[in-house]
Amino acid sequence: MPIARLNYEKRKDPLWMIIVSIIIGSILMVYPMSYETSGWRPSIMLMIILFWILYQPIWCGVWFAFAIGIFTDLLLDAPLGLNALSFVLITFGTRYLIRERRILTFANSWVIAVIAIVAHITFLWVSQTISGAHFSIARHWQPFVTSVFAWPIVYYCLHKWRI
Repeated sequence: MPIARLNYEKRKDPLWMIIVSIIIGSILMVYPMSYETSGWRPSIMLMIILFWILYQPIWCGVWFAFAIGIFTDLLLDAPLGLNALSFVLITFGTRYLIRERRILTFANSWVIAVIAIVAHITFLWVSQTISGAHFSIARHWQPFVTSVFAWPIVYYCLHKWRI
């Protein structure tokens, strides 16, 4: 009995780290950069919600993804609900894919992150094409590359708060 109680007391409450990671992610999203380098900005909020969805599924779910998506839409001055719907669909798909797999290795999470980033860019392409806005693939391959290579940084910054 004392061992179980000791393990329970050693668990970390991730609420404050979730809030801090969202604040840092939002700062990184709107931090002013030159026009040439701003195209290389990774989809940091997508990666942050993906990390919390994968490794804290009790704390973060579809409503979390929806709220962060609305927050991202407001930060980026995007059409309201664009990122929110994308984040919710990615969250649902991710939860569906990992529902039976509770042990996630770093490589598995990286593959899931790459699939999620591709799904996000594809969703943006489809929605902007439907709305008649100009969507340039040349503009969206740069954030894809930096997001794929930034996933290990996000993972190693937040991996202490996994379950």
